[in-house]
Amino acid sequence: MARPVARTTCLKLCISGPFGGVVRRACTAALGTFLARISLRPPPWRRSVGPVSRPVSVLPQADVVPALFGVLADIDRLLDGLPEVRWEARVPLPAWRVRDVVAHVLGTELLLQGESAPPAEVSGLTHVRNPIGEMNEAWVQHLGVLTPDRLLARFREVTAKRRAELAAMSTEEWNAVMATPVGPESYGRFMRVRIFDCWMHEQDIREGLGRPSTDEDLSCPGARMALDEIAAGLARVVGKQGKAPAGSRVLFSLTGPLSREIRVAVDERAAVVQAFDGEPTTVIRMDGLQFTRRCGGRPLAVTRADEVEYEGDVEVGELIVANLAFVI
Repeated sequence: MARPVARTTCLKLCISGPFGGVVRRACTAALGTFLARISLRPPPWRRSVGPVSRPVSVLPQADVVPALFGVLADIDRLLDGLPEVRWEARVPLPAWRVRDVVAHVLGTELLLQGESAPPAEVSGLTHVRNPIGEMNEAWVQHLGVLTPDRLLARFREVTAKRRAELAAMSTEEWNAVMATPVGPESYGRFMRVRIFDCWMHEQDIREGLGRPSTDEDLSCPGARMALDEIAAGLARVVGKQGKAPAGSRVLFSLTGPLSREIRVAVDERAAVVQAFDGEPTTVIRMDGLQFTRRCGGRPLAVTRADEVEYEGDVEVGELIVANLAFVI
């Protein structure tokens, strides 16, 4: 069973896997700088970055925006009419409750509207290990004084405002390159990262409330786009953390409502590819939801099969699966 990672899981996919020392500090500092920047006005999509050496993602605004707000609406439905005592239910993140997850999601949306993160007192909080964790706790503490009714009302008013902002955004703004959690990327890609983050936290809330996603829930566009974002980070997992040797062709065969085949080829570097030039050298087969749980460092869902099947080079497959938890 995957171990829940320290609660710095928002805005996450720019660093992956276990790393330490100088690398961790450098990456954390870079993310801290990013978070500091997005807490300042003007809004982040109006700030450009310098030339980018790699292609950036151009994602359809008409697909991404509804998917994002579909996930936020699902969170809203989970919270609507929830008894106050249930807001205190623990979730599979260190020290957090349902209300803390809501505060975190809301706080990030406030940052994206240009609000600065409030100060936080984090001394003695062992789960807070870097500036991102401090920022998360700042919003949890700041919004923690609100009653559940007021917190939900604030969530609704902020998400409604964000929906209007994104609906009014021009194509040029949507595709503009900016600093994001995954490096210089389009604003549209940043919003897909937001889908991933919000969807993962929706699952955290469901876990805390004992209301797991149904097959229908897992078939929604938001779930699929969250999986798209996870898939985009798998090359590093396979090549760096999983140490798959050159020549490896790794196929992730996901089953259930989140069924998908994801291929990673390892040559000079690992890369996610559409097809192999031959047969896969390793096949890793598991339930799609359990795959997302492993990638997120969460406990496995009790409502889904937890078996992992391997074909081909089993040793390579087992090492990859052991290192799937690549969000920070």
